[in-house]
Amino acid sequence: MLLKIYPDNPQDRLVQTAVSVLQKGGIVIYPTDSVYGMGCSLDYLSSVPEMERIKGCYTPSTRLSFLCHDLSQLSNYCKPLHNDVFRLMKKNLPGPFTFLLQGNSQVPKLFKGKKRTVGIRVPDHPILQIILKELRVPIISTSLPWDEEEPGYFSDPGLINDRFGEQVAVVIDGGPGGLDPSAIIDCTGPEPVVIREGPKPLLL
Repeated sequence: MLLKIYPDNPQDRLVQTAVSVLQKGGIVIYPTDSVYGMGCSLDYLSSVPEMERIKGCYTPSTRLSFLCHDLSQLSNYCKPLHNDVFRLMKKNLPGPFTFLLQGNSQVPKLFKGKKRTVGIRVPDHPILQIILKELRVPIISTSLPWDEEEPGYFSDPGLINDRFGEQVAVVIDGGPGGLDPSAIIDCTGPEPVVIREGPKPLLL
């Protein structure tokens, strides 16, 4: 299902359709403030293997991020943050940044493994913000698979739908997407480290 949602005035009926799909365990492709992403509700982690199948890989480098509506959800999944880290996140979020944090005891239970870190994003995109607000739980998110031969599809929701529309429940057309994925900031050590640059510089 392709839903054309306007970022400047998201249609409530279509937003609720996307939220309902997520609430039932469906996989949705959506625009973010960086590249288009793919995700499912945190309440339906059983959908994650299907996301990995669509992406075509599962390796230790595969990134699964928690997309949150705001920073108030952090304490549910992360160990207490140092004040400097919290200030850094507050200064840059919402925005195209993924912060790697120490997960609390809940994270390995969620993923049924030994995962001890969690990537947190608070995206600055009006469609995704309203979906996250209505959903009330994070979205488990990953980027779409990169295609060296046709990188342009990455930002074109019509081409994305042509390629993945039959494999996911919903593709949201929120207009052209970006080509630069979010920056990754590792905050699990004594000092934050930029692992990957993103479309915006980190404000220190």
